[in-house]
Amino acid sequence: MTQRLVVIGGDAAGMSAASAARRQRGRDELEIVAFERGNYTSYSACGIPYFVGRDVAEATDLIARTPQQFRDNHDIDARTGHEVLDIDLDRRAVLVREQAAGRETWEGFDQLMIATGAVPVRPLLPGIGARGIHGVQTLDDGLALRAALERDRPKRAVVVGAGYIGLELAEALCAWGVEITVIGRGLAPLPALDPDMGGLVATAMDGFGMQLRLDETVTSFDIHDGKVTAVVTDRATVPTDLVILGLGVAPNTALAAQARIPLGATGAIAVDQRLRTGIEGVWAAGDCVEKFHRVSRRHVRMPLGTHANKEGRTAGINIGGGYATFPGVIGTAVTKICNVEVGHTGLGELEARAAGFDPVTAVVDSTTRAGYYPGAKPIRTKLIAERGTGRLLGAQIVGQEGAAKRIDVLSVALWHETPVEELLNIDLSYAPPFSPLWDPVLIAARKAWQAVEDDRSHTEP
Repeated sequence: MTQRLVVIGGDAAGMSAASAARRQRGRDELEIVAFERGNYTSYSACGIPYFVGRDVAEATDLIARTPQQFRDNHDIDARTGHEVLDIDLDRRAVLVREQAAGRETWEGFDQLMIATGAVPVRPLLPGIGARGIHGVQTLDDGLALRAALERDRPKRAVVVGAGYIGLELAEALCAWGVEITVIGRGLAPLPALDPDMGGLVATAMDGFGMQLRLDETVTSFDIHDGKVTAVVTDRATVPTDLVILGLGVAPNTALAAQARIPLGATGAIAVDQRLRTGIEGVWAAGDCVEKFHRVSRRHVRMPLGTHANKEGRTAGINIGGGYATFPGVIGTAVTKICNVEVGHTGLGELEARAAGFDPVTAVVDSTTRAGYYPGAKPIRTKLIAERGTGRLLGAQIVGQEGAAKRIDVLSVALWHETPVEELLNIDLSYAPPFSPLWDPVLIAARKAWQAVEDDRSHTEP
């Protein structure tokens, strides 16, 4: 008997799950239909800032598979412009609105995959609904922002939020010759970094002519004829022609909560390692679910495309009758802001303390290549280790070209709970165009190990 899988959400987690389930079971065994309220499926949300900044010429370059490709090549009925309004677990059906026609129908399911993703944080401040204020989460949002830039040619822009999304979009605006102000509530940009490392990013932004206003809170927006004209903070009024909200995202759990599908302590959907929700036949993955952090041993919200794709694949294998688990996350991420690359994995110093660890740290400055080789650039590496045991808890890297991907070495070490002492002699490659003889990772490991040893010598009787 043919079963029916309904997928809510047509991007990373949803379509990864649909594709993995299809590989497990053919169309005679499993009918798959995916509902996506937007206009696109399986696109790179991480690429949107580079489309806005014109590094990527066409929006279609960001699309991995279209609905037609899913239908023709994978026997997956992917329907864009279809919004799921309700989940009825008793009827085993979802209420779907076809937006173009305004028609609503109930669609039955045997298995349900919830991949509703996340929604941009949009605080209820006076003036928030004015024209010229953009939240950027979907490809449709990116298209709207780039169209506004082409149409209005703004001279000034304010980015509210100094996290990854906000800073990547701030850099994208540089390509348009816009005067940029970034407003953040923290003491340094990129809250995922410790302030001493975030300060390097602030210096790079200043070098690119961006104005960075920190420890400042937006309170309202000034409007004229329905269009934003200024951002008002607790300290100043900043005139602008365009506003981008980069305040992060929240898990899109409204449908799940309405259907009484259990949420976790983080407010995201609770799932087990197989991505089951606890409701028979109902699965969830991606930015709408909470993840288990392998270092802090706590559940967290961590919206990253890498996690969404892996979770979707895991859920799809299980839906299709196989067996797979998703073992958790450690929060590895990289980005480029102006002329610096940024990478981090695991816990920062402040996060480690909040998680109950007693950390020691090591910070080293080096170069991305041998110092005598042309093109050598500065790189700063910070390691966070557990006092006493020397176990690696996290790492952060900020540097110029050739810096960020070094974080992957430390990510693997962290994944396997490696103490910094074992990193000292790890066999990393060396040639002058790629690294100094002592790679920055090895120097940082040596310094972290020395900090652990010095602490031991002071505490041992």
